Amino acid sequence: MVFIIKLGQFLLSLSILIVLHEMGHFLMARAFKTRVEKFYLFFDIKFSLFKKKIGDTEYGIGWLPLGGYVKISGMIDESMDKEQMAQPPQPYEFRSKKAWQRLLIMLGGVLVNFLLAVVIYIMVAFVWGEKYVPNSNLKYGVMVDSLAGEIGFQSGDKILMLDGKEVERWENIPGDIWLNEVSEITVDRDGEIVKIEVDDEYLPRLTKENLSIIPRIPFVIGEVVVDKPAHVAGLKPGDRIIELNGEEIRFWDQFKKRMETEVGEEISITALRDGEEFEISMSPDKEGLIGVRPRSDTAFLFEVYDEVEIHYSFLESIPAGIEKGTKTTTDYLKSLEKLFKPKKYKAHESLGGFITIGSIFPAEWNWQRFWMLTAFLSIMLAIMNLLPIPALDGGHVMFLLFEIITGRKPGDKFMEYAQLVGMVLLIALLLYANLNDVIGLFNKT
Repeated sequence: MVFIIKLGQFLLSLSILIVLHEMGHFLMARAFKTRVEKFYLFFDIKFSLFKKKIGDTEYGIGWLPLGGYVKISGMIDESMDKEQMAQPPQPYEFRSKKAWQRLLIMLGGVLVNFLLAVVIYIMVAFVWGEKYVPNSNLKYGVMVDSLAGEIGFQSGDKILMLDGKEVERWENIPGDIWLNEVSEITVDRDGEIVKIEVDDEYLPRLTKENLSIIPRIPFVIGEVVVDKPAHVAGLKPGDRIIELNGEEIRFWDQFKKRMETEVGEEISITALRDGEEFEISMSPDKEGLIGVRPRSDTAFLFEVYDEVEIHYSFLESIPAGIEKGTKTTTDYLKSLEKLFKPKKYKAHESLGGFITIGSIFPAEWNWQRFWMLTAFLSIMLAIMNLLPIPALDGGHVMFLLFEIITGRKPGDKFMEYAQLVGMVLLIALLLYANLNDVIGLFNKT
């Protein structure tokens, strides 16, 4: 069921983005009286699932969900329609239009994607507002994973500054450390100010692994695995663990660390249920586990820490949405830059395909989360399409700018070869990214 929900969100988001991207090209082409022969969601190789011709344009849905396209008359694109290009130019064709008009037609899709992202962010700000826990409110500090531990963090640290700049939102910390190549992190560790130096040797690992730095919250059981020792002994979701073998336990990381020393031994747990304290004994399984998972949902986080809730009027949501769109675009450009520094970051190893993109959608349908992810993917689609690779919008833009600056138009044969090379590069990139996904799935099993 989880797979179906994720897949449904992914396909809906992808469909919205493709249709509106291609609509940008379509509307700009029609504005300059350029004929659009086809407008397709997904690719219709050999056959289509649906098609209907209205005027000069055939609208349809293809069977291969790898994108979509508009076929503009008199343009060398992925259709590689050489027969049409061999005919004399017609007034309604792309090649007959002025260079600046052709440039706007090619930019129509990415312009719509950028505008769509901003509109979505404005809508989300207006409808749902914002709710977050300020970093300064994390009175118990943070809980860290093994990678963060290697860098120098300890669970319980209160992060104060990154490279001398105060941190407002804790959820931005892992991304900022990687995106901005933070070299010094200032933390409050049990009342002592400690500076953590981040060595460049961690950059490749930060690219491939998620740096887990999350708020430290009291250990309340969120899930008890059926037939595991905790379930058999009678522990229930909602129980709060306060002692293990007579030693005070407040947080999940403390419990995990103590359990590593209790493998094969019977343990005694003291817990609270509905305000009543009780003690229970059990023997961990052969792996040293008792079968419990901590509660870590956002609602519980807001119970533990004082959150900030912001409500926007419609007019206030506009600058908030623009600011969010600008920051998301800037952050994505920073991450994309690292792809072109393979020796330093090895970002190509973490390049993902459809499985990676689909997996970022939540297991439960959440409209706020759906629209935020759609806005992010819209920005990603716009930027990727602007890369100066033939077969992408950016490749056409590159040649058109060359024509505008020099006054010389690239020949049709050159454009055909460039389009072919671009398509080969894109297919290779697509195969590589999705192969990474498959390898990643096998590594997890």
